[in-house]
Amino acid sequence: MLTIDHSTSVNNIVDNRADLMNNLASSSAPEGNGPIGGQHPSELEQAQRVWAACLDLIKERVNSQSFKTWFEPVVPQNLQGGTLIVQVPSQFFYDWLEEHYYTIINTTITRVLGPDAALEYSVRTEESPVDVDYSPVIASPIRPSQPVPPVQPLPPAPRSSSNVTSRDMDFQTYLNPRYTFDNFIKGDSNQLARAAASAVSNNPGGTSFNPLVIYGGTGLGKTHLIQAIGNHALSTGKARRVMYVSSEKFTVEFVDAIQTDRISDFSSFYRSMDILIVDDIQFFSGKEKTQDNFFHTFNELHQLGKQLVLSSDRPPKELKGLDDRLLSRFQWGLTSDIQAPDLETRIAILRKKSEDDHIELPQDVVEFIAANVTSNIRELEGCLISVLARASLEGREINLDLARDVLKVVVGDVRTPITIESIQRTVCEYFSVPEDMLRAKTRKQEIVNARQIAMYLAKELTNASLKTIGLHFGGRDHSTVIHAYQSVEDQMRVDSKYQTHVTQIKRRLQLLGHV
Repeated sequence: MLTIDHSTSVNNIVDNRADLMNNLASSSAPEGNGPIGGQHPSELEQAQRVWAACLDLIKERVNSQSFKTWFEPVVPQNLQGGTLIVQVPSQFFYDWLEEHYYTIINTTITRVLGPDAALEYSVRTEESPVDVDYSPVIASPIRPSQPVPPVQPLPPAPRSSSNVTSRDMDFQTYLNPRYTFDNFIKGDSNQLARAAASAVSNNPGGTSFNPLVIYGGTGLGKTHLIQAIGNHALSTGKARRVMYVSSEKFTVEFVDAIQTDRISDFSSFYRSMDILIVDDIQFFSGKEKTQDNFFHTFNELHQLGKQLVLSSDRPPKELKGLDDRLLSRFQWGLTSDIQAPDLETRIAILRKKSEDDHIELPQDVVEFIAANVTSNIRELEGCLISVLARASLEGREINLDLARDVLKVVVGDVRTPITIESIQRTVCEYFSVPEDMLRAKTRKQEIVNARQIAMYLAKELTNASLKTIGLHFGGRDHSTVIHAYQSVEDQMRVDSKYQTHVTQIKRRLQLLGHV
């Protein structure tokens, strides 16, 4: 009998596939007839053996970086007949495997388990423990003689049924279950909009924010935030009937209702909502009949105390081609903007994205991408995916050099960001003091001097808040940072040599910032 583990040779795995299948089959035999003195491997143990065999084959066909990034995190879950069930960390992970490694996985599982083999994926949800069988399970049948195109992935299991139907279970809400408040990164650029959205989701129709209009440029998170309202309201039972619809889809459905003589049904449906979320209302421009229908829908819902949530690329008063009476109603409640995220928010977004996809990113890479991609969140996440793709396809380590190469193509001229860490490192090199001493409580004059200059430069050369700067220096209070800044400025006025030191360090940092 053949027991497969990582030490088993590839040739033995392939040549003795029949032995493998017999071994696995005997695992379910009555007690006393098992392969190891009546001890039978569990389905999990069987799955682990099969996947170990697959990994040995796959390792020969992909580079080490790709193997480490995309195959080592895959966890075998179960083996049911010829079907191996494995768990992947995220939906993004599954999509990548299906798009880039479908053929390799296809041929490998077939070589190990035979021509009737099948592979099923389960996507780990945020709240699920590691050793549980997850859902949804995404099936990918393996048929080597007739290549099967990658299946369309299902979204991760939502916390509620909002991605399929409302609580009344009679229509689709079109809410994306991944758009929640939990994974929406709050920052100064979206603080008001996020707070208003949260208030509305907890008391739909019961606040003065009706309608709630959120506006901002492309890719800043408007759609995420307005859908988070619907997802939260459904999952907490604050609303039973919620609909998310783009203005374009609303228009298309309205035209179809006219053509099929179902205007009454169309209007009754949308006016039955507890929360109606309409995205990109600027595209109602010029569509007079659609505007007229939406005007009456708006009035009906508002009078019934139902919640309206709208998004736009600009403030309602600046929208062109819309009826004045409709524009007036858009301004009845609260209008809040979402601006481009600041540096710290961009860093937090990248950290959250990498954590969700279970990918480790060096801090300097995160800060480099965040410093150079400033336009919107969509482009920020796109650059992150590009870095991961290059690392996987070229077998390169994820480091600053790789990020620099990718961003030169994506955004053109780039700069290495000046960070608090790089300031601390440069100051310590200049004065020949250990970096950890800047965070220590020592009052030695040479350390205090270096610490104050580093704090001064952190305030001068970064966008970090005083609180953030203090945290990087051993958790010191913001008042300590203010005192250090003032002390350095005062000292530079009376001591030319001191001023030269500060100027030289600053110049060195600025030169390092150029790519």
